[in-house]
Amino acid sequence: MNPEALIQNDASVLGLLAILLAVVFYTAQSEHVFFRRFYRYVPALLMCYFLPSLLNTFNIIDGTGSNLYFVASRYLLPSCLVLLTLSVDFQEIAKLGKKAVILFFTGTVGIIIGAPIALLLVSMAFPELLNGNGPEAVWRGMTTVAGAWIGGGANQAAMKEIYDVGDNVFSAWVTVDVLVANIWMACLLIMAANSRGIDAKTGADVSALRSLQKKVEEFHATHARIPQLPDLMIIIGVGFGVTGFAHLLADIIQPWMVEHVPGGARYSLHSGFFWLIVIASLMGLGLSFTRARKLEAVGASKIGSAMLYILIATIGMQMNIRAVAEVPLYFVIGITWMIIHASLMLAVAKFINAPVFYMAVGSMANVGGAASAPVIAAAFHPALAPVGVLLAVLGYTVGTYMAWFCGQILQVIGAS
Repeated sequence: MNPEALIQNDASVLGLLAILLAVVFYTAQSEHVFFRRFYRYVPALLMCYFLPSLLNTFNIIDGTGSNLYFVASRYLLPSCLVLLTLSVDFQEIAKLGKKAVILFFTGTVGIIIGAPIALLLVSMAFPELLNGNGPEAVWRGMTTVAGAWIGGGANQAAMKEIYDVGDNVFSAWVTVDVLVANIWMACLLIMAANSRGIDAKTGADVSALRSLQKKVEEFHATHARIPQLPDLMIIIGVGFGVTGFAHLLADIIQPWMVEHVPGGARYSLHSGFFWLIVIASLMGLGLSFTRARKLEAVGASKIGSAMLYILIATIGMQMNIRAVAEVPLYFVIGITWMIIHASLMLAVAKFINAPVFYMAVGSMANVGGAASAPVIAAAFHPALAPVGVLLAVLGYTVGTYMAWFCGQILQVIGAS
């Protein structure tokens, strides 16, 4: 923990985050003129992320030293994935078509080619960035960001080991990873809040998305009722019960994979978190074919969304805005890298006439993984959260391999 942080106790930090979330939701539904105008341009979801980041930036809390994100990502995230997928109409999601997959892999390509291009461009003005082949070489640190932006934390850790990345350069690039990824996430949230207008201007085909949203709304209109205590306890039981079972299976599968599939680390098969997300997501989808689907009528997705917002706050509290000044050149590379990725995503989305939803979720499934892709998807509509989950799992699967390939290109440039 950071000894300079004003609040050290995680219970107190959780209480503070809960108060911030309550304030955001209270003001977002307020009829006051100021708040109505404010939230017309600034999504409430973005504020749930940004306000906790200020607490960390000004040393009120120690976001990176806190265990809250670990708890939220391991317990609340799988639980909310289960509850958000309980009512999913898998056939309707399948009708969304191949555009989501096309844009996911477009995002992957954007990360792979964006890294060497960004390094080359910035090194034209600062040639010292091409600083050889030692452990603290810039290109080595960039491989860890490639792992994080195509897959996730497990893929990032894999790149650190594969490319023998020095601790100092690794720490610097982790800062760039968090800052740049979350700035792009903020941009995507703004796009989500204005998606109807953007899609109307671009002439994107949104028929499949609207069909899915309409079916979900019809389900709510037909079956919704006021939840009673037994309903809520059953929802909690299903969410955390499946999460507990997913942890149990992940604890069995992960060491088996390490022992019997030695090359599996390249595909995140040695990551317990990977198996946790896969198992919880599959079980949630499986429950959507059972009577458990009726739990949506008494607010399963609302409870899942509450868990998701707590996760969002714990993600935001890890960002330190002032850290940009500590690694300015790395940050310039990171921003350039992300601009290349974003430009490619927008261009391909326009070319295939895809709604902004496909672009946003395809991008965040790469850059943010399972913790962020459902957030972006749910910002468009809660019914679309499973799309983010499925694509994020795909990112975990290919992340290490694609990041390794990116590293090979960076090595040629950086060590030249």
